[in-house]
Amino acid sequence: MNSSLLSGLNPEQRLAVTLPAQSALILAGAGSGKTRVLTTRIAYLISTGAVSPHGILAVTFTNKAAKEMVTRLTAMLPINMRGMWIGTFHGLCNRMLRAHHREANLPQTFQILDSGDQLSAIKRLMKAMNVDDEKFPPREVQSFISSSKEQGLRASEVEAYDPYTRRKVEIFAEYDTQCQREGVVDFSELLLRCYELLSRNAALREHYQERFKHILVDEFQDTNKLQYQWLKLLAGSNNALFAVGDDDQSIYAFRGANVGNMQALARDFHVENVIKLEQNYRSHGNILEAANVLISNNRNRLGKNLWTSENGGEQLRVYEAATDVDEAAFIVDEIKQLKSEGINLREIALLYRSNAQSRVLEHALVSAGLSYRVYGGLRFFERQEIKHALAYLRLMENTDDDNALLRIINFPTRGIGARSIEQLQEAAKMNSTTLWDAAARAGGKVSAFVALIESLRGATRELPLPEIMEHVLHHSGLAAHYQSETGVKKREAEERLENLNELVNAATLFVHENEDDSLTSFLTHASLEAGEHQAGDQDDALHLMTVHSAKGLEFHTVFITGLEEGLFPHQNSQREDGGLDEERRLMYVAITRARRRLYLSFAQSRMLHGQVSYGMASSFLRELPEGLLHWLTPRFSARKTFDSFVPSPTLSRADAHPSPASGRGAGGEGLWRIGQRVFHQKFGEGVITGVEGSGADARVQVNFKRAGSKWLALEYAKLTAV
Repeated sequence: MNSSLLSGLNPEQRLAVTLPAQSALILAGAGSGKTRVLTTRIAYLISTGAVSPHGILAVTFTNKAAKEMVTRLTAMLPINMRGMWIGTFHGLCNRMLRAHHREANLPQTFQILDSGDQLSAIKRLMKAMNVDDEKFPPREVQSFISSSKEQGLRASEVEAYDPYTRRKVEIFAEYDTQCQREGVVDFSELLLRCYELLSRNAALREHYQERFKHILVDEFQDTNKLQYQWLKLLAGSNNALFAVGDDDQSIYAFRGANVGNMQALARDFHVENVIKLEQNYRSHGNILEAANVLISNNRNRLGKNLWTSENGGEQLRVYEAATDVDEAAFIVDEIKQLKSEGINLREIALLYRSNAQSRVLEHALVSAGLSYRVYGGLRFFERQEIKHALAYLRLMENTDDDNALLRIINFPTRGIGARSIEQLQEAAKMNSTTLWDAAARAGGKVSAFVALIESLRGATRELPLPEIMEHVLHHSGLAAHYQSETGVKKREAEERLENLNELVNAATLFVHENEDDSLTSFLTHASLEAGEHQAGDQDDALHLMTVHSAKGLEFHTVFITGLEEGLFPHQNSQREDGGLDEERRLMYVAITRARRRLYLSFAQSRMLHGQVSYGMASSFLRELPEGLLHWLTPRFSARKTFDSFVPSPTLSRADAHPSPASGRGAGGEGLWRIGQRVFHQKFGEGVITGVEGSGADARVQVNFKRAGSKWLALEYAKLTAV
């Protein structure tokens, strides 16, 4: 054996790498070198002659991780890796099904449907079955089929207690029949078909159990029910299952990940002792202590404490902002300072819980001329739902815009098929006109679309920009389209809705900053902002990302933004069993991304739906030891921060970045009094019942005749006295 394989390993890592041929659970904390342990374990088994490359199965969750493992092993061992099976669950199942396609009842050249192909196949089937796609949205049916398969269930095994579910089961059964007839499989089918193949074919199962004496799994905490069952089948009763994972970083329950699989493995495979990798090679001590204390509030943990041989390092810097805009301005100032200290932008990450939060940060970065890229997602104005909304606005503003028309003529679905659109294009070409002119002469559902755009134009002609935005989102059907999503797609749809609401906020801020209420100016602004600061791969650029996207990454400096109750932890966690524990694991992941410096920021007020909303600091901040925190806004006591949110008339950054008054009630809080009658363009007439705050934070409570009682920020409300 090459002795250099074990050099540099700490005692726990060495123990894990040199275990005898037995099943093991390696509890690997953030930054503890789990990838090194996993690859060194494989190299150790091969170099000691315990197994040949042919006898190893290594499972990862991404192709990138699989390639990295092969690269590392190639550097460690001077042998051919071709006989080894290393890949993702889907990749390995595909390989097995290709090798045994006859036994799996598949053609040799079976094709794999991606998510879009699968949705198209379901729509085609539902049309043939005369299924109402409004009552049974195709995406909901797709989610139902995929989640059933991930639970290991065929249509005949799904329990249906009501007619609605029974109809979905019928579609599921027909869909399976259609896929079988056409020789195609979707991603969920790859794993389920492979599991079924091994379950019923004893000879094949025994062949693979005899071959793969050592099965190694990365990120085991992210496995779902079916993936664990597949691993159990392959391991049988004699093979060694070596699982590396961290229950404290299990953050994908919405994808079906089951953190309970870690306890199940320890029980099912009689794991005598769990090896804990607790030495962290990434972060300073204060960051790790904060993470340890926070996660200790979770129940049912396997339990571990990260530590480092490094010193304590800096305290965690906490900033309480007046508004979300003020929070972004603070972050930009700090980034400029870090840059002047020699920290590269690519070593800095801005993390947020919800994608919609990126809009305010992106705007501040563009204005400051700081280069950035959105990791694992799209920049705000490039997101599908934002492009849809802007296309409605563009067509309302300029009916000659053919691209805008093509984007939305059948979105949300209104029964205008591809053939109808082709006929429109042919008519426009023949008559040398725009598509809009051709549509205006068409009949049926196309004329209904033309009428919709005309009604949107008419209804919004006199409205201020943010209210144009709200009107279009609701009356176009965009908001309702995303609100109707259920199942697996519901989470994605909720994010898209948050982004659409953020578009209203963007319009409000645009008017506020530019004193320009025109739709044309805003659309120009959106186009320019979408096109600026497109950082290339070689550029030094900041990383913006959701906390989910940040897992597995590390940075010199991390900003965790929007730490407000209802935002992080997210309000949805209150409705889900174990939801708060998952949110806390997400916060744990966010904290442990930082190597040297960590900022925690939150805002007293944030724009939601075009109105200022007041919130409370995240409960996670309260769970961190006060001695580890350095408050950058010392005039706020921690007690006031956590107990209640009453806007303060003196905020350091609000003073440094005064907001321009709009002249329509903004900033003139002294003009308003309790009992005064006022008028608002959206809510109508009302009476002021409360007044508080001053300057940029002044707000009034108004009891409207139609809309009831609402708190409004005077800076944005555009109230007029009656």
